[in-house]
Amino acid sequence: MKKLLLAAVATAFLVPVAASAQDSAPATTQDGSRAFGIEPYVGVMGGYEGFDSNPGAGIPTSRPGNRLKGGLVEGVAGVNVPLGPVFVGVEGNVAKGFTGSVDWEYGVHGRVGVRAGETGLFYGKVGYRWVNFDRYGENSRDYGSVSYGIGGEVGLKALGLDGLVKKEGIRLRTEISTTGNFHTVRPMAGVIAHF
Repeated sequence: MKKLLLAAVATAFLVPVAASAQDSAPATTQDGSRAFGIEPYVGVMGGYEGFDSNPGAGIPTSRPGNRLKGGLVEGVAGVNVPLGPVFVGVEGNVAKGFTGSVDWEYGVHGRVGVRAGETGLFYGKVGYRWVNFDRYGENSRDYGSVSYGIGGEVGLKALGLDGLVKKEGIRLRTEISTTGNFHTVRPMAGVIAHF
């Protein structure tokens, strides 16, 4: 069921990509990003992560009704290397749990994706994420696992909100990721500033 859900979400992201892939990206897009070169960015995101009762990666099994979960606020920083209508990149993240059993999370991911129109992009990512839980005490260990997901960004201009912020490189991002063999669900959303 989880694989079917992730496939449905992936399809929802990829259908608009296929429709907009016919448009080639200009040398400089209207949101200020370059079609070639190095494009650094930073951002702030918020969301939630819920774990299976047996999440793997050495994490102790949870009782039903007492699963590991929590709200997160996250900082991300990375760099994209645009190659015309596609891009590759790397991104690091640090997240702090503000509710529930997650204390800290951190990780690094490689990304690959396509540009959509003047300000949008869609991507897939794979990497490694570590998590530490409040539940296991102050000096508890960090648990690590392979992490992967999909996401998309869109510029404020494409949404008709370009009057809110003067900087053109601001994009809104949504993303969903998981760890291991679909042992977690981690939807996130936030604001990304490209330089």
